[in-house]
Amino acid sequence: MSEINFFADLAINVKQALDEDIGAGDLTASLISHKAMASAKIIAKENAIVCGRPWFDAVFNIVSKDIKIDWLVQEGEKVSTNTIICKLKGPATSLLTSERSALNFLQTLSSTATLTASYIEHLKNTNTKLLDTRKTIPCLRLAQKYAVKCGGGTNHRVGLYDAILIKENHIMSAGSIEKALFIAKNKYPSIKVEVEIETIAELQQALDAKSDIIMLDNFSTKLIIEAVKINKNHSNTAKLEVSGNIEINRLSELATIGVDFISTGAITKNIQAIDYSMRFEII
Repeated sequence: MSEINFFADLAINVKQALDEDIGAGDLTASLISHKAMASAKIIAKENAIVCGRPWFDAVFNIVSKDIKIDWLVQEGEKVSTNTIICKLKGPATSLLTSERSALNFLQTLSSTATLTASYIEHLKNTNTKLLDTRKTIPCLRLAQKYAVKCGGGTNHRVGLYDAILIKENHIMSAGSIEKALFIAKNKYPSIKVEVEIETIAELQQALDAKSDIIMLDNFSTKLIIEAVKINKNHSNTAKLEVSGNIEINRLSELATIGVDFISTGAITKNIQAIDYSMRFEII
């Protein structure tokens, strides 16, 4: 998989967010004098990993080039409740118009990074990496994958175009695991091929067909241990990924078994927005 350009969609994301919120104009902000200047500060109302600064900055910069932002924390930094994370100064109307869109990006990406970091905590001092999935908010995939990285996670494929993951329906369409792998490796010889399997018998087939990565889907801990042993003793060893209903309380146990990856959609879809607040005053 090639290096991800996390910011490729940033301008589109921000434009869409502003168009959605402002429309033909901010009616409430228009009640305030366009000459009024204001200062503001953004406060974290709970513990968090701060993430989303590029999107946050872009919102304010697009609305007004006269807004100055002074960040007091780094991207990816862990902050506690009531931490002031940045200060802003500029036209009052522009600050007010930008507030919601900017905070929406910040709260969403910070929540992804924060949840990822909580998962990573359970994998400390192990060789097992936490992978994200394609279960992301529509049109915010690159942004959320960026947030996963900020939280210490590892990115899996971005989409259907940059990696091959052969699943049950692909296998059924091709005729077998062996046939699906043969086609994939001949058509895309430079791309590593991953196969999702559901049984030990399918694991053996995937190893025999020289799969690069094998995803153990919804395997019990007992079966994962067996799969690790079979893989270790096979002439064509593969990287092993565990997936399917991965709960945070299983991570420590799974990491000691010897799998290479644990993937979960929870870190991008089961998120709760981080509570940020903007305190505002006319100067």
